[in-house]
Amino acid sequence: MEDEVMRELRLEELVLVAGGREQQCTEASAFNDYAGITDTGAFGHDLINIYEGLVSATSHIIERVANAL
Repeated sequence: MEDEVMRELRLEELVLVAGGREQQCTEASAFNDYAGITDTGAFGHDLINIYEGLVSATSHIIERVANAL
């Protein structure tokens, strides 16, 4: 098979694969942002704390009902 030479991408194709004319990544925009959440580790700990609080509240309610019977 002959060596194939790849053609150069057109401007429209560059925009699709690399942003083309736009700057892709700056120091300010380098961090991930998930629906406004930039610190996913802290968010994960918050979710765990909410879950543990719900478990504690549920346990407390069950204990109060059991003691009332």
